[in-house]
Amino acid sequence: MSGVVQVTGELIATRRAGAYHHLTFVAPGLAEHAKPGQFVALAVGGDTSSNLLRRCFSIHKVSPSGTYGGTVDVVISPVGPGTEWLSGLRAHDEVDIVGPLGRAFPLPKEPVPCVLVGGGYGSAPLFWLAEALRERGCHVELVLGAATESKLFGVVEARRQADGVSVTTDDGSAGTRGWVSDVLPEVITRTGAAVVYGCGPMGMLKSITDVAAAHGAVAQVAVEESMACGVGVCMTCVMPVTGNDGVTRMVRSCVEGPVFRGDRVRWDAFDDGVCRVPADALGAPNVGGH
Repeated sequence: MSGVVQVTGELIATRRAGAYHHLTFVAPGLAEHAKPGQFVALAVGGDTSSNLLRRCFSIHKVSPSGTYGGTVDVVISPVGPGTEWLSGLRAHDEVDIVGPLGRAFPLPKEPVPCVLVGGGYGSAPLFWLAEALRERGCHVELVLGAATESKLFGVVEARRQADGVSVTTDDGSAGTRGWVSDVLPEVITRTGAAVVYGCGPMGMLKSITDVAAAHGAVAQVAVEESMACGVGVCMTCVMPVTGNDGVTRMVRSCVEGPVFRGDRVRWDAFDDGVCRVPADALGAPNVGGH
């Protein structure tokens, strides 16, 4: 947890981005340590709120030294009381922020072709990642998908930052009608991608992992398991992941993740948004027939 700070962040910009809200906070000491794929945990509801649990968001980008000092940007989807409260904030409002948290996206040591896949506002951390990869000489393509055009995020920004962009929507309102997994095989084949990075819903990440494996690429995925504390205490975000020794363990996605190798995640344990403990996981109640 080195480099993690707790700061009072002042909101200096808020804007709509399709179905989402894009917020920029001054966060001294946080931006300097953050890396693509990490996240922040925001307190919600104000000082007298009954919302005790924080809300965790992937870092969209940071600016270590701006006019106001270091800033951090997040993208939120207002779907509940906590995110609704955040989306209603105005300039100069303050929020308690903890970060940077979690494990960042690993970057390849050599300049290799990479494909970055995002679902909805899950694409938020991928633009900063694209910038880091291109600085290393990697060819970078982005695949952005969503249910409908208003739920896409960052298509214009993607076209500025990537060597190629593919867009899919379930209803065909923008780009190709279908899912990201429908266009991904062609993009991997055409680019010869060695690594596929993904961020979005769990079902999408499973399909990315399957496509990457079928084409000889490594998948690195940032999971969206519900996180509360963000620091590994509350255990709400545990999920089954297989280690280097072949043993499946229930790990905390906020600490050991949120980025995992896709082929290490036990996707078979997820069903209708519920994560179950696999029978062969270390410490599972029925291991050994008990």
